[in-house]
Amino acid sequence: MPAKLHLITSPNFNLTCLSFQPKKYLPDSTLKILEYVPASKNLTFPGNDPSCGRTSQVVLADLCRVALSIPTSNRSGIIFEIWLPENWNGRFLGTGNGGIDGCIKYDDMAYTTQYGFATTGSNNGHNGTGGLAFYKNPDVVTDFSWRSLHTTVVAGKKLVKGFYGESQTKSYYLGCSGGGRQGIQAAEMFPEDYDGIVAGCPGINFNYLSSWRASFYPITGPSNVTGFIEPKTWTGIIHEEILHQCDDLDGVTDGIIEDPSLCNFRPESLICPTPNSTNCLTPAQVQVVRKVYSPLYGEQGQLIYPGLQPGAETMAVQRLLAGQPFSYSEDWFRYAVFGDPSWDPLTFNIHDASLAERLNPSNVRTWPSTLESFSSRGGKLIAYHGGQDNQITGFDTERFYNRLSVGMSASSGDLDAWFRFFRIPGMFHCSGGPGAWSFGQGASAAAGIAFLPDVNVLAAMVQWVENGTAPETITGTKFINDTVSMGEAYQHRHCRYPYRSTYINGPPEGLNSWTCIQ
Repeated sequence: MPAKLHLITSPNFNLTCLSFQPKKYLPDSTLKILEYVPASKNLTFPGNDPSCGRTSQVVLADLCRVALSIPTSNRSGIIFEIWLPENWNGRFLGTGNGGIDGCIKYDDMAYTTQYGFATTGSNNGHNGTGGLAFYKNPDVVTDFSWRSLHTTVVAGKKLVKGFYGESQTKSYYLGCSGGGRQGIQAAEMFPEDYDGIVAGCPGINFNYLSSWRASFYPITGPSNVTGFIEPKTWTGIIHEEILHQCDDLDGVTDGIIEDPSLCNFRPESLICPTPNSTNCLTPAQVQVVRKVYSPLYGEQGQLIYPGLQPGAETMAVQRLLAGQPFSYSEDWFRYAVFGDPSWDPLTFNIHDASLAERLNPSNVRTWPSTLESFSSRGGKLIAYHGGQDNQITGFDTERFYNRLSVGMSASSGDLDAWFRFFRIPGMFHCSGGPGAWSFGQGASAAAGIAFLPDVNVLAAMVQWVENGTAPETITGTKFINDTVSMGEAYQHRHCRYPYRSTYINGPPEGLNSWTCIQ
């Protein structure tokens, strides 16, 4: 999106950067890093927790990098970074985290600063992807839940004004998974923080999400027990049978279920006809499969979390269906819910789910029935979710949309004025999959995608906030072998909920061969 550039008046941006004094604007902070970083430099992070999986990042714009530690209580604090590009577009952007982790999304910071955003990130109050830091320290849990992101916004905006001599024109947020939850919680708790929020595959309804994830291990059993369903069975005969029953519901057989909510998968068709049959399932295994795709119900029989989307099993074998504890849930229950490092995840039951919801550590739930304060001030929200998400079922984001509709007494047309939710058929968790999953949502998913509203969700948000033009669809791109250099395989328009994509005519990979219907 074109924007007025707010250039530093000094002829030497390097010197301007190195003479900046962040402590002048944040007196309680401690400076960790202040450096000028030219475009194309490969930054290294020797102190980054190895579990974050990020040892380096190529920077795509000339910028000033500032890293600080900021206390949030007498026993907690955050590591905060802001990247201030020389060619600033006047906009502020916050990035989120993922899972229960404390890993700065340096790839998202590089992605957004190349387009001129002054971008922030933080470690969410702890380092690494685990939850041990939550143990006997509720202040760290509070940082994870909401305080780190809000502290980052407040600090970041002060530094923007101090560095550039003027405040940002608009503020944006970009995050997926745990970062999606953070974005929606920001809209709920701090509606003034952002003008536009892009929340991908959001881990909302967090207490019950953690319970849903924890429930898979007792359902499947450990990988070494008799009758355990092997990954090759999930990705083989089970996935094939799901496609056999549901693939053509959208009008074409292409290996992608456009709307998994229409798929009423019946695993009974896979029961072995005789004890000696092969390439089939025992009755006990069919029961496991049925439970995997069934919702999680509470102690009073109420729906607390919907089931796995049919089709998601192809990647869910890596974690949810792997016959081992889901690490985020294991750590959350051990260190934030029970405060017991010896808690056995194989013993998880629905009473544990009820306890987690009642405790709601540090108000982490993120399940609002209204976002009136955010919407009434003109805030805009875009959510998206993969149709084959292997970690967070997209069915719960549909529930969230409908929950807001009821709680705000708003029709889809009313919600469209400020909230749009796009279902992405054939996308795994945040990225990847057989569908057209690249649409500028961040990190590697932005590679090869122009910063244009039709094909880039962040650009679409900027256009909506600043020009008033809301996205009717988001066009996703599928690259050949998911490799940008090999070129586009096809593009596909993703519909806003409650519309769904349906084939009409022409080649299935054709952009105009599909339409959105309700």
